[in-house]
Order: sequence, then C-alpha cells, then structure tokens
Amino acid sequence: MTWIAAHIVDIVLILVIAMIVALIVINAARKRKGRVSSCGCNCSGCAMSGQCGSKLNN
Repeated sequence: MTWIAAHIVDIVLILVIAMIVALIVINAARKRKGRVSSCGCNCSGCAMSGQCGSKLNN
C-alpha cells in the first residue's frame, strides 16, 4: 500500500496519457471507417482526388 501512495502521481499520469492515446486511436478508426477525408474537405474539388486513400481502398 505504501508503494501505491508513493507513486500515485505516476499512476495517474500514466492513466491520463493512456486515455489520450486511446482517444486518438478511436478517433482515427472512426474517421477511417466513415471514409472521412484526411483534410476534411470535399474530394470533388481536390487536385489529388484520384490519389485519395478512400478511393484506393474501394
């Protein structure tokens, strides 16, 4: 129990960092699943529309 009390700040910091990383991964997975473009714009007006990742995956 004294070890936990001595390292509570480290434990909380690691948990916060792990939550931030998890949120980033979940957000990226949702964008990829929803086929949201990485730039957030409409692909029809994009000069690189033929190279778009969502079109390559189809």
